[in-house]
Amino acid sequence: MGQIKILIVDDDAGMRVLLTRLLERDGYQVVTANDAMGALEAAEEHDPALVLLDVVLGGEDGRTLLPALRVKSDVPVVFLTGRGLEMDRIAGLRMGADDYIVKPFSHGELSARIQTVLRRTRSSEANHPPPPAGIVFGTLRIDLLAREVELSEVLVELTTMEFNLLAFLASSPRQVFSRQQLLELVWSSSSDWQNEATVTEHIRRVRRKIELDPDRPQWIITVRGVGYRFEPAAGSLPAAP
Repeated sequence: MGQIKILIVDDDAGMRVLLTRLLERDGYQVVTANDAMGALEAAEEHDPALVLLDVVLGGEDGRTLLPALRVKSDVPVVFLTGRGLEMDRIAGLRMGADDYIVKPFSHGELSARIQTVLRRTRSSEANHPPPPAGIVFGTLRIDLLAREVELSEVLVELTTMEFNLLAFLASSPRQVFSRQQLLELVWSSSSDWQNEATVTEHIRRVRRKIELDPDRPQWIITVRGVGYRFEPAAGSLPAAP
């Protein structure tokens, strides 16, 4: 068990220390992060077997980090929260979380839930071949490993950030993200030091490359006053390379 690595994402230093001690006592190797940007960097560098993710990160909704993690891997994610309302647990699980632990929790409960999620994940991997490392909606194909995009079997030339943005949105179809969230989760930045217009410009560029009519987009939809979402139903519509 000593080789199993767990990433703890929590903005509370005391909670990170406590969780680290408990998990190391169980024989896990622990990596920590205190915000979304640090979590994405740690996940990419350390390739953890499981992520413990606090729902509240410095006043932000930690759940918005989940789609960004999913772009990089299928690592199981367990949410930690101080709110035990059923509707909150259901919302988290529907977003793709593997489990939901309500604070305060005992060491025994934490250990049991982690073991259950890891066992379930390994069983699934053993019984099912890994899915192709890509996203396909109709004529649009996104190869996450080769970092290539094809539209109607024609290769689409995208810059690094254009690819990251499209892959991120397509990995969470119909989920709306604000420009601030996209700055944080795709650029690992924030509006404190980078203009949100960066997101708007990259959306415009991606639309020019994948939309039949960029002025009336079908794939990447603007939700007025909120942000953007990827529309999977566009796969049933005619598309141009």
